[in-house]
Amino acid sequence: MLKEIAEYQARGEIDRVYHEIKQVLRVTGVDFPFRVWAGYGELLPVLWDAMRPNLETLAFEEAAGKLRAEGVRLAAELGNLDGLARVPLGESQAWQIRAALDLYHYINPKLLVMISAVRLAIEGERIGRAESRGEPLIELGIPEGMYPMEMVEEDSANPVISQTFDDIRRTLDLKKIGSDYRTLALWPHYLAPAWQRLKPIIQQAQHSQAAERMRRLSRELALALPLELPLSAQRIEAAGESARRALKLARQFEQILPGLILNMSLIALSWQPADALMISPFPAKTRRERVVISGGRA
Repeated sequence: MLKEIAEYQARGEIDRVYHEIKQVLRVTGVDFPFRVWAGYGELLPVLWDAMRPNLETLAFEEAAGKLRAEGVRLAAELGNLDGLARVPLGESQAWQIRAALDLYHYINPKLLVMISAVRLAIEGERIGRAESRGEPLIELGIPEGMYPMEMVEEDSANPVISQTFDDIRRTLDLKKIGSDYRTLALWPHYLAPAWQRLKPIIQQAQHSQAAERMRRLSRELALALPLELPLSAQRIEAAGESARRALKLARQFEQILPGLILNMSLIALSWQPADALMISPFPAKTRRERVVISGGRA
């Protein structure tokens, strides 16, 4: 079983990293991969501290944007969720669901590029350039108006949620339900029909092929990150953690996230046209400070 540390459970170094995650990745909550990494001692601080300089660059934000746009393009080719737009919702519910979709539409591509970089680095690939070069940095902080990363408990007693989660686990061969579905479960009578319309598309070979294209693109973008990534199997072992476990988790996350990006894009396409979704819902501004030392700061 995967161990997780929820935000309210975070102490010491984990609490420090959780705070930085929200500021650097510009997000209202700590998503599933980080909560799992946090369950293994020093693993999360080691991975985060190595990745953080790249995550603050405009280049990383732009890489995630390319992946986001490709996910929308591929999702639009997979079909549409017939009838989902006709699910009866109040005005407030509709606003909240769309805001929740914007949250994950923004953060998931960033997570995938980051996880691809972690995986490749542990496998011995070189990430980033060896030479130093000034890199524009983004302004840190949670964007105004971003929906809070709230979610229902995975073992919810609500029969609609429970049945939907069970079907998601079986269909996707998951041990745990990710944050996206748990957030959408705040509106169970929306998530249930959304999932039923997603399910047949997910089971098509075209969906798997699109997910693999996303995975390959993510690796290309990770390899092209601007700063040399000071991460290796040896560094993880030196911190007293298992590089083998870290690699296994990174591979699992990299396997799951491309399909998840496609699925959230498919749902979002029932709310917004593709050309609107290809643009970041929370564009980042640059700040004057620049990275001038590979992997470090001026």
